[in-house]
Amino acid sequence: MEQEIKIDKHLYVPKHVKLSEEDTEELLKKLNITKKQLPRILKEDPAIANLDVKKGEVIKIIRNSPTTGEADFYRVAI
Repeated sequence: MEQEIKIDKHLYVPKHVKLSEEDTEELLKKLNITKKQLPRILKEDPAIANLDVKKGEVIKIIRNSPTTGEADFYRVAI
């Protein structure tokens, strides 16, 4: 029997969250940047496959570290 692997539930895959348009605008204003200045992530990336991401949407990646605590990173879907 073949078992489906849920990559987004894996221990070493950080949590990925799709930002709303309002949250995206707030983030860009806070950082004083444009979407073009954000790092990119493929919308076909397995870590965000279940988020129904469209081109241009911003993804928040929440990483936990035992030494530095929680840190947020952002990517724009291409």
